[in-house]
Amino acid sequence: MKESRLLHANIHRIHTTTMGAERISRNLNLKNTDAVQFCINIILNPECMVRRKGKNWYCEADGVTITVNSSSCTVITAHRHHKKTSLQ
Repeated sequence: MKESRLLHANIHRIHTTTMGAERISRNLNLKNTDAVQFCINIILNPECMVRRKGKNWYCEADGVTITVNSSSCTVITAHRHHKKTSLQ
């Protein structure tokens, strides 16, 4: 869990752009919720699985995947997991 400790140590640096906040809010259907704070809460969830692939961290918990640039700590995007049907 080295990756999660590294991300938690930099939690104060987590941010996003205006367009990023709009994209996150749209993808997660957040109405009047601060997108960055929502992502921070997911990242700090004890059940959150953090893995690093290339230049990004991928954080998964509560049916959500959050993508964070590892050098700038910018939240790039977030998506809800879709349940697969027997046809997929």
